[in-house]
Amino acid sequence: MGNGIAYAWTKEDAAGNPVAVGVTFTESALSGLPTEKPDTGFDGYEFPLALPKNGATAKTPFDHVALDWNPKGHIPPGIYDVPHFDVHFYTTPISERLKITLEGDDMERCRKQPDPKFMPEGYIYAPESEIKFMGAHWVDVATPELNGKPFTYTFLYGSYNGNVMFYEPMMTLEYLLGKPNFTEALKQPKDVQRPGLYYPTKYTIRYDAERREYIVTLEGFVKR
Repeated sequence: MGNGIAYAWTKEDAAGNPVAVGVTFTESALSGLPTEKPDTGFDGYEFPLALPKNGATAKTPFDHVALDWNPKGHIPPGIYDVPHFDVHFYTTPISERLKITLEGDDMERCRKQPDPKFMPEGYIYAPESEIKFMGAHWVDVATPELNGKPFTYTFLYGSYNGNVMFYEPMMTLEYLLGKPNFTEALKQPKDVQRPGLYYPTKYTIRYDAERREYIVTLEGFVKR
């Protein structure tokens, strides 16, 4: 990615249970990125990253990660239309994502919402947020950028056909260049669709000065 590299990983404890799932990308990855949108009809460039197929990953709902670079941002205008990264922690394989075409009756499947108990309180379905190969997006009505403040970082969820499709930290390029060290609790749903797995309770965005790397993680996993 850019002039650097990016990779996804899972960290486990001594018992083999997940402690964190994350993405690391080198400082040099922020240089040499495209400055214009691709000619594919999408807003950005996707870098799919495989998670290790170890026991800890299998104990989470996550299948893989996609790191998306949006050089001009995306909708809605005036909010997310600045250069930024979307980090999608997907709960379904890429092969299933490719079936999301938004054509014909697939749009109806994309707009089918999960039971409210599977989404955190305060999150709402974002109108016209359906994206091919991805799904629909849910936003936190209390997030600063929806309440008159500039967008710096935020956390979204995604869905498709009534299922929670992804967890999504988003952050601007400008915010990353400030070399953050940030941790925030995740709002929790009342229930989960796949009981018996471990789910995150917080996320982090931080810069490691010694290694000159950026790290975005889901952490604080608990069994539900």
